[in-house]
Amino acid sequence: MRSKLHGFTLIELMITVAVVAILSAIAYPSYQEYVLRSRRVEAQSLLGEAAARQERWRAQNGGYTSSVANLRLPWGDKSENGHYTLTMATTANDGGYTLKATRTGRQASDRRCGDYTLNALGVKGISPLGTVEDCWR
Repeated sequence: MRSKLHGFTLIELMITVAVVAILSAIAYPSYQEYVLRSRRVEAQSLLGEAAARQERWRAQNGGYTSSVANLRLPWGDKSENGHYTLTMATTANDGGYTLKATRTGRQASDRRCGDYTLNALGVKGISPLGTVEDCWR
């Protein structure tokens, strides 16, 4: 009596490889978009923290600071994971400020949302790519 061999045929293996390839082709771009979107929250957090510290500085010193170093943010002028860099400009005529979170590193490849801005009046902005409605959510 012969015993029956168990195993996969070549066609079964090729079908499995094809299914995995198709799923990967669909899932990987979605994953990349999810990663970029989650990093955008880092920019919003950085700007919110900097704005709060800017208001604290104003309450203690009578005006806004023009130096990011004076804000004493936990990671200096970088966001928590370093995907954004903070810059700041003060405006002389109204005594306000504008904060800008500029994309760096891998986040610079984000083609949906650009650099984030927030001013002393709480007005949110995005440039050069995207809209406030899409990116500040």
